[in-house]
Amino acid sequence: MTAEEYYKRGKEHQRAGNWQDAIHCYIEAIELDAESPAVEAKKMVEDILNFYNKDMYNP
Repeated sequence: MTAEEYYKRGKEHQRAGNWQDAIHCYIEAIELDAESPAVEAKKMVEDILNFYNKDMYNP
């Protein structure tokens, strides 16, 4: 899969509330393309999880 496909799949997971799957897809996209919009999307998801539920995601 391409970085764009991983990014799109991550957005789908994010909309469905599957935070861990979204982060995983964003990481894959970033590994393939460091300039991917997944960088900002991953940061946003991490910020949301750190603010609302620190136990759900532990960096």
